[in-house]
Amino acid sequence: MSKYKCVIFDCDGVLVDSEPISIQILVDMANQYGANIDLLYGMKHFKGSFMNACENKISELIQKKLPDTFQAAYREKSFKAFKENMKPIKGVKAVLENLNRPFCVASSGPENKIRLNLELTGLLPYFENKIFSCYTLQKWKPDPAVFLWASETMGYKPEECLVIEDSLSGVKAAKAGGFDVFGYVEHDYNNELKSEATKTFKSMDMLLEML
Repeated sequence: MSKYKCVIFDCDGVLVDSEPISIQILVDMANQYGANIDLLYGMKHFKGSFMNACENKISELIQKKLPDTFQAAYREKSFKAFKENMKPIKGVKAVLENLNRPFCVASSGPENKIRLNLELTGLLPYFENKIFSCYTLQKWKPDPAVFLWASETMGYKPEECLVIEDSLSGVKAAKAGGFDVFGYVEHDYNNELKSEATKTFKSMDMLLEML
């Protein structure tokens, strides 16, 4: 019998394959201001980061402050792209259908973005009333606040929960909150998670067996 009574999923890169879409838009917008970066750079430096941190990184690259309209423009462009291109992570729907314990989603993204991406991929029915956003708390990973909020609301202690993450900041947030965390490493471009996560796995069809 698994010791994990509840599973907390990250959203981007764990449930929905949104990272390449959103980061490509961020890269394209950054390059309009002279950043001169590519998608690989974006995946290495922006993946798993909240928006303000990404903006700060771009500002460092171009050596000037981005306009106040940057984030709103990014949200508009990314939401449009999500509607056209969003897909679930391969195999994740089978995991959710066969997961024999409570689960929820805790993400750095705004709740409207989480809901949109889950709806576009057919996953929203699995997570109604079980969505936890860092924006609600105004505290972002690697702060563990969103995971602690999720576990408490779901009715479990951190040690009774398992977090599924694909970013270093997410893994660190889970560990800081006292959670075990499995790292999904299919797109771990920096090979960062193996040394930090409780365990790692590279395809969703491995997860149920690990549990």
